[in-house]
Amino acid sequence: MNGLFLFPEAAARDAAVEAWFDGKPGALGALARRWFEAMRACGGDVRVLLHDGHPTACAGEAAFGYVNAFTAHVNVGFFRGAELPDPKRLLQGAGKCMRHVKLTPGEAIDEAALTELIEAAFRDMKRRAKAR
Repeated sequence: MNGLFLFPEAAARDAAVEAWFDGKPGALGALARRWFEAMRACGGDVRVLLHDGHPTACAGEAAFGYVNAFTAHVNVGFFRGAELPDPKRLLQGAGKCMRHVKLTPGEAIDEAALTELIEAAFRDMKRRAKAR
């Protein structure tokens, strides 16, 4: 197994992703949108789609991250998060591959550390996709 979760149908923009954000008003939606936009900003080859009901970002067609909004928090997740460097210990989860950062409106977050996780996840997935 190469560790890739591939979505050849991902596109630069996806109406379903935009509709998802339109359906999430308020602080949770804004928080999710802010960090999904950080994923989109990783490069010109970022593609997106709605997968399992939440916005997913891909390096080309290889998924690297997602956001999801719950009743009181937002998760910023990474498909190969268990392998990412996390010196600030933001990542949560115990699965074999996936990890997430839990964000709550009004609570402080180390934005620089989260941005670095997003960029590291993107770089890692680009490397994996190129190697396949």
